[in-house]
Amino acid sequence: MKPSKLNELDRFDKQIIQILELEGRLTITELAARIGMSKTPCQVRLKKLIDRGFIAGFRAVINYKMLDVGHVAFAQVKLLDTRQHALDAFNEAVQGISEIEQCHMVAGSFDYLLKVRTKDIDSYRRVLGESISALPHVASSSTFVAMQTIKETGV
Repeated sequence: MKPSKLNELDRFDKQIIQILELEGRLTITELAARIGMSKTPCQVRLKKLIDRGFIAGFRAVINYKMLDVGHVAFAQVKLLDTRQHALDAFNEAVQGISEIEQCHMVAGSFDYLLKVRTKDIDSYRRVLGESISALPHVASSSTFVAMQTIKETGV
């Protein structure tokens, strides 16, 4: 069995990741102080974490309500065909729908779980009817509307 990459990290590396996951805009000086290390070694560790792929990037946390796209729905999608060519076609086509914020292939009674962000329920209905339902090999979908977001990390 292949050893976990997590075994390559010490407590300082894990602290860096944990802190930056929630506060990605900290300066190196602030980050170093938080983990009890001087600036230069902290900077070297951060660069190694980025170079080795443990930290894939940095991004802003967006206030979607301010952008008038605060409506979130989750769509379960069942495919007619789950052979690799059908999965590939669906996976490629889903990339072209900007309202789909996340797409996960799942195990269970449906094949994909989509997180869809729109202005309101009417906009969602349009995206579902005109875009999601038209994706390759879609047999059916079921929607769950988020009433309130309680916790969201790793965005």
